[in-house]
Amino acid sequence: MKVNIGLIQMSCTDDINENFEKAIDYIKEAAKKGANLVVTQELFKSKYFCQVEDWDYFKFAEEITPESDTIKRLSQVAKDNDIVVVASLFEKRDKGLYHNTAVVIDADGSFLGKYRKMHIPDDPHFYEKFYFTPGDLGYKVFQTKYCNVGTLICWDQWFPEAARLTAMQGADIIVYPTAIGWLPEEKEEYGESQYNAWETVQKGHAVANGCYVAAVNRVGFEQSPDGNSGIEFWGQSFIADPYGQIIKKASTDKEEILICEIDTDILDEHRTVWPFFRDRRIDSYQDITKRWLRD
Repeated sequence: MKVNIGLIQMSCTDDINENFEKAIDYIKEAAKKGANLVVTQELFKSKYFCQVEDWDYFKFAEEITPESDTIKRLSQVAKDNDIVVVASLFEKRDKGLYHNTAVVIDADGSFLGKYRKMHIPDDPHFYEKFYFTPGDLGYKVFQTKYCNVGTLICWDQWFPEAARLTAMQGADIIVYPTAIGWLPEEKEEYGESQYNAWETVQKGHAVANGCYVAAVNRVGFEQSPDGNSGIEFWGQSFIADPYGQIIKKASTDKEEILICEIDTDILDEHRTVWPFFRDRRIDSYQDITKRWLRD
């Protein structure tokens, strides 16, 4: 089946409502351009607040249920436009318990469920452990009207185990809502190698698992709230096919709606010609659940 994927690469302001309305407009525009599945970037309703540790930013979190305002709005847009929507939100699960969460809404507006980000980073300007509890829903694949969608989020994209366990549930495409970029003081020395590593590892997931991969990143420079250097988000949202070829990629510095056609019918052929799942030695992988194999 041929499916048009729409990736919403955008910049954000301090105004939550303004960002949400912009994203809604872009989702509608993507649908008009033929998208069947539309994916937002990570935490699209706000700037990337994890550059600092500040209790005040917990006010951005929201409950995620089919009856919550954000989900009802996204569900209506999905239904009106006959599209599947994957959106990244800051979830308030209960008092003092928060997650970085992706929701999936089918083309009829039904709420299919959510995935909670499993791998949580803690690096300069990416202080996510302060805000987010690691996910406890496991790795998820959602059967939508158009294809089987696996959902992972940003830091998850560096872990082959996450992609493998998602693909093993039948994902035709793994989507990665993302917020990643350069720190200005590192860009000259490490910028090219950092970007190449990010792109390469995800292309590898596509090859090793015989599926499509879509990474949707934000764009623009966001000053750190504490006045320090900030992050230059590198954009370049892309879709890779099962052979690791990038079939479409967005720019480094512009807001874009990236529309790209994928063909899920090729996955059977790919996995037959390159039978990685057939040849996995599952009897030899017991140690993969250990932290390290040397004292």
